[in-house]
Amino acid sequence: MGVIASTAMSGPGVRVMNETTLTSSDTLAYDSGSPGSILVLRNPTGGALSPTITGSTASSSIVVSGYGTVSAAAGLAVGSIAAGAARVIPLDTVAKYLDGVVTITGGTGLVAAFLK
Repeated sequence: MGVIASTAMSGPGVRVMNETTLTSSDTLAYDSGSPGSILVLRNPTGGALSPTITGSTASSSIVVSGYGTVSAAAGLAVGSIAAGAARVIPLDTVAKYLDGVVTITGGTGLVAAFLK
């Protein structure tokens, strides 16, 4: 299990972006107290990958206005990322899925960039 390296976005100027190639299960040090974090998942492999992001203590009953009660316990299914494609996830918008220790599974070979 690897830890996804972060890139600090505070302050002015250009910075080097840290990238981590994912294995079968990797952790992400998400902090809900630091708004504006972004996760980029890029697929340089030859086939589609479908990662899931799961917080170890995500609730199984979250009330969503206008929708009802949903479960975040099984994680956020990012969906299929085709070979050569990328997805950008503003983590604040999916924070309910990220409670506790955050792991990413099903993404072996994806390249992750965690901007915070």
